[in-house]
Amino acid sequence: MSFFKTIEKRRSIRSFSIRPIESSKTNKILKAASMSPSAKGLQSFRIYVVKDKMKKEKLVHAAHKQEYVNAPLLLVFCTQPTKIKKIMGIRGEHLFSIQDATIAASYAQLAATALGLASVWIGNFNEKLVQKIIKTPLRPISILPIGYPNESPQSKKTKKINEIVKSI
Repeated sequence: MSFFKTIEKRRSIRSFSIRPIESSKTNKILKAASMSPSAKGLQSFRIYVVKDKMKKEKLVHAAHKQEYVNAPLLLVFCTQPTKIKKIMGIRGEHLFSIQDATIAASYAQLAATALGLASVWIGNFNEKLVQKIIKTPLRPISILPIGYPNESPQSKKTKKINEIVKSI
């Protein structure tokens, strides 16, 4: 699939088939995330692959009962701010580490789409509860459920370019 077709095709899907994700596809998604740009190339993020069914069910609860969190493949993207703070200071700790994690998650979403899979970005969750469930001191930034779609998304309506882009 071409890059622009991948972007056009990507939609938030909230219903997934129970069909498992092939390990080759999971590896490609994780490789794409690892190839994402990051501040100073430090990759100040970590990705947690959640496979355990009980943990997934707990994460549904932590994500305010968003049932689709219980997808065949579940990735939790977290910041690793102490690593970047040493080199880039407070801005690195409070901004760049978050940007690194979100860019990696975006690359994972696009890779999933290119592989014929679907995903949805989850940002609404209880951070402390997610940390406890995945056993990390790192701050979770996004949860990315991925699977084969069980629904067909409608066309995406976007604003006109001149509504979001300003030349100065």
